[in-house]
Amino acid sequence: MAETTTDTRAATAARAEDLHRSYGRGAATVHALRGVSVALAPGTFTAVMGPSGSGKTTLLHCLAGMDRPTRGTVRWGDTEVTRLPERKLAELRRTRIGFVFQAFNLMPAMTVAQNVELPGRLAGTRPDRACVLDALARVGLAGRERHRPGQLSGGQQQRVAIARALVSRPQLLFADEPTGALDRATGHEILALLRTGVDQDGRTCVMVTHDPVAAAYADRVLLLADGLVRDELSRPTATEVSARLGRLGG
Repeated sequence: MAETTTDTRAATAARAEDLHRSYGRGAATVHALRGVSVALAPGTFTAVMGPSGSGKTTLLHCLAGMDRPTRGTVRWGDTEVTRLPERKLAELRRTRIGFVFQAFNLMPAMTVAQNVELPGRLAGTRPDRACVLDALARVGLAGRERHRPGQLSGGQQQRVAIARALVSRPQLLFADEPTGALDRATGHEILALLRTGVDQDGRTCVMVTHDPVAAAYADRVLLLADGLVRDELSRPTATEVSARLGRLGG
């Protein structure tokens, strides 16, 4: 099914309508998305799953304004971002969204605080020091601002990456396999942190994951296959996610 039905058109934090994304030309064309429509209600946690090549990461990048669809629209609230000029889109991304990468993407020669500040610096601004310290405190890293990434565990480095995404207090948080490189216990800590941001701060979170246990932290799970949303689950258990995913070949 291409259209999800859980959310109405009203009061959406983000919405994608009829998203298509193709790469290449002619016989080599890859159709990563084939008409995906999805609405994200404010203060909800959505997990996106599917077999390899199903289009889940492409969907995440299109929703986050990091990739442009071949056809279709993406809106953040009332703002259509699909056709915005790149400079305007970049400005909007800095204030409206946060993105957490699986690989952390931290600069090893910089301190934790400098890593959190980096996106703002690249944009020509510098986040208030108090905001940086507050972001680190919220992810459990108070007092670690002078450390460098190499002095931290993998889970702590991921927390720095989350603090970097949160320092601008974004309305939308996108996470690409945020626990993929972590051990199970640390992964649960990161998932609980994302869940808390939704429940306590009213943030809207979208996470790509391959792990049914991680997906069970979400309010809703979208299952993609062949560039389409094929199934949807509401507050499922890990067992339920595994069973549905298995039917798709994931």
